[in-house]
Amino acid sequence: MLSMSFTLLLAAALCIIAAALHFACLVWGASGYRFLGAGEKAVAAIESGDRGPHISALVVGTMLLVWAIYAIAAAGMLPAMPFMRPVLFLISGVLLARALLFPLLRPFIPGNSLKFWIISSLAVGVLGLLFLLGALQMGES
Repeated sequence: MLSMSFTLLLAAALCIIAAALHFACLVWGASGYRFLGAGEKAVAAIESGDRGPHISALVVGTMLLVWAIYAIAAAGMLPAMPFMRPVLFLISGVLLARALLFPLLRPFIPGNSLKFWIISSLAVGVLGLLFLLGALQMGES
Protein backbone atom coordinates (compact mmCIF):
# COMPACT_ATOMS: atom_id res chain seq x y z
CA MET A 1 0.00 0.00 0.00
CA LEU A 2 1.17 3.55 -0.72
CA SER A 3 2.32 5.51 2.29
CA MET A 4 0.32 8.51 3.44
CA SER A 5 3.21 10.84 2.66
CA PHE A 6 3.63 9.49 -0.88
CA THR A 7 -0.12 9.61 -1.54
CA LEU A 8 -0.46 13.19 -0.34
CA LEU A 9 2.75 14.40 -2.00
CA LEU A 10 1.56 12.92 -5.29
CA ALA A 11 -1.80 14.69 -4.81
CA ALA A 12 0.08 17.94 -4.11
CA ALA A 13 2.27 17.53 -7.20
CA LEU A 14 -0.77 16.92 -9.39
CA CYS A 15 -2.53 19.96 -7.91
CA ILE A 16 0.54 22.11 -8.61
CA ILE A 17 0.69 20.89 -12.22
CA ALA A 18 -3.03 21.56 -12.69
CA ALA A 19 -2.66 25.01 -11.12
CA ALA A 20 0.28 25.79 -13.40
CA LEU A 21 -1.82 24.84 -16.45
CA HIS A 22 -4.62 27.14 -15.29
CA PHE A 23 -2.16 29.99 -14.71
CA ALA A 24 -0.48 29.33 -18.06
CA CYS A 25 -3.78 30.13 -19.77
CA LEU A 26 -3.46 33.66 -18.39
CA VAL A 27 -0.27 34.02 -20.43
CA TRP A 28 -1.10 31.81 -23.43
CA GLY A 29 -4.49 33.42 -23.92
CA ALA A 30 -7.02 31.96 -26.32
CA SER A 31 -4.60 29.41 -27.79
CA GLY A 32 -3.89 28.05 -24.29
CA TYR A 33 -7.56 27.66 -23.51
CA ARG A 34 -8.11 25.98 -26.88
CA PHE A 35 -5.14 23.62 -26.36
CA LEU A 36 -6.41 22.59 -22.92
CA GLY A 37 -9.92 21.96 -24.23
CA ALA A 38 -11.79 24.82 -22.59
CA GLY A 39 -14.16 25.07 -25.54
CA GLU A 40 -14.82 27.64 -28.21
CA LYS A 41 -17.12 29.71 -26.00
CA ALA A 42 -14.24 30.43 -23.58
CA VAL A 43 -11.82 30.96 -26.47
CA ALA A 44 -14.19 33.40 -28.16
CA ALA A 45 -14.70 35.23 -24.86
CA ILE A 46 -10.95 35.70 -24.41
CA GLU A 47 -10.53 36.77 -28.03
CA SER A 48 -13.24 39.41 -27.55
CA GLY A 49 -11.53 40.83 -24.46
CA ASP A 50 -13.76 39.19 -21.84
CA ARG A 51 -11.74 38.50 -18.68
CA GLY A 52 -14.25 36.02 -17.23
CA PRO A 53 -12.31 32.92 -18.28
CA HIS A 54 -9.11 34.45 -16.86
CA ILE A 55 -10.83 35.10 -13.53
CA SER A 56 -12.10 31.51 -13.46
CA ALA A 57 -8.62 30.16 -14.29
CA LEU A 58 -7.09 32.33 -11.55
CA VAL A 59 -9.64 31.19 -8.94
CA VAL A 60 -9.30 27.50 -9.83
CA GLY A 61 -5.49 27.70 -9.97
CA THR A 62 -5.35 29.41 -6.57
CA MET A 63 -7.73 26.86 -5.07
CA LEU A 64 -5.53 24.04 -6.41
CA LEU A 65 -2.46 25.62 -4.79
CA VAL A 66 -4.25 25.85 -1.44
CA TRP A 67 -5.19 22.18 -1.78
CA ALA A 68 -1.55 21.35 -2.56
CA ILE A 69 -0.44 23.18 0.59
CA TYR A 70 -2.91 21.15 2.66
CA ALA A 71 -1.63 17.91 1.12
CA ILE A 72 2.00 18.85 1.75
CA ALA A 73 1.21 19.84 5.34
CA ALA A 74 -0.69 16.60 5.93
CA ALA A 75 2.32 14.70 4.57
CA GLY A 76 4.40 16.34 7.30
CA MET A 77 6.46 18.60 5.04
CA LEU A 78 4.88 21.86 6.28
CA PRO A 79 3.39 22.90 9.63
CA ALA A 80 -0.09 21.55 10.32
CA MET A 81 -2.98 23.46 8.78
CA PRO A 82 -6.32 24.12 10.51
CA PHE A 83 -8.82 21.26 10.34
CA MET A 84 -6.38 19.28 8.19
CA ARG A 85 -8.09 15.88 8.03
CA PRO A 86 -11.66 17.23 7.56
CA VAL A 87 -10.40 19.58 4.85
CA LEU A 88 -8.73 16.66 3.04
CA PHE A 89 -12.06 14.80 3.12
CA LEU A 90 -13.83 17.92 1.83
CA ILE A 91 -11.31 18.32 -1.01
CA SER A 92 -11.73 14.67 -1.88
CA GLY A 93 -15.50 15.04 -1.89
CA VAL A 94 -15.40 18.06 -4.19
CA LEU A 95 -13.06 16.32 -6.63
CA LEU A 96 -14.95 13.03 -6.64
CA ALA A 97 -18.27 14.83 -7.07
CA ARG A 98 -16.85 16.76 -10.04
CA ALA A 99 -15.54 13.52 -11.54
CA LEU A 100 -18.75 11.56 -11.12
CA LEU A 101 -21.28 14.28 -11.85
CA PHE A 102 -19.80 15.57 -15.11
CA PRO A 103 -22.84 14.41 -17.15
CA LEU A 104 -25.01 16.71 -15.02
CA LEU A 105 -22.51 19.59 -15.23
CA ARG A 106 -22.03 19.49 -19.01
CA PRO A 107 -25.23 21.37 -19.90
CA PHE A 108 -24.21 24.26 -17.61
CA ILE A 109 -20.77 24.60 -19.21
CA PRO A 110 -21.41 24.15 -22.93
CA GLY A 111 -18.69 24.10 -25.52
CA ASN A 112 -16.27 21.69 -23.89
CA SER A 113 -15.78 18.50 -25.87
CA LEU A 114 -16.74 15.09 -24.54
CA LYS A 115 -13.02 14.25 -24.70
CA PHE A 116 -12.30 17.19 -22.36
CA TRP A 117 -14.98 16.06 -19.92
CA ILE A 118 -13.80 12.46 -19.85
CA ILE A 119 -10.09 13.27 -19.49
CA SER A 120 -10.62 16.00 -16.90
CA SER A 121 -13.09 13.82 -14.97
CA LEU A 122 -10.62 10.94 -14.87
CA ALA A 123 -7.88 13.31 -13.69
CA VAL A 124 -9.93 14.87 -10.91
CA GLY A 125 -11.23 11.42 -9.96
CA VAL A 126 -7.69 10.13 -9.46
CA LEU A 127 -6.82 13.26 -7.53
CA GLY A 128 -9.92 12.86 -5.37
CA LEU A 129 -8.99 9.27 -4.59
CA LEU A 130 -5.47 10.33 -3.61
CA PHE A 131 -6.84 12.92 -1.19
CA LEU A 132 -9.33 10.40 0.19
CA LEU A 133 -6.65 7.75 0.68
CA GLY A 134 -4.35 10.27 2.35
CA ALA A 135 -7.12 11.43 4.71
CA LEU A 136 -8.04 7.85 5.60
CA GLN A 137 -4.40 6.99 6.24
CA MET A 138 -4.06 10.01 8.57
CA GLY A 139 -6.53 8.32 10.91
CA GLU A 140 -4.45 5.14 10.92
CA SER A 141 -1.21 6.82 11.98
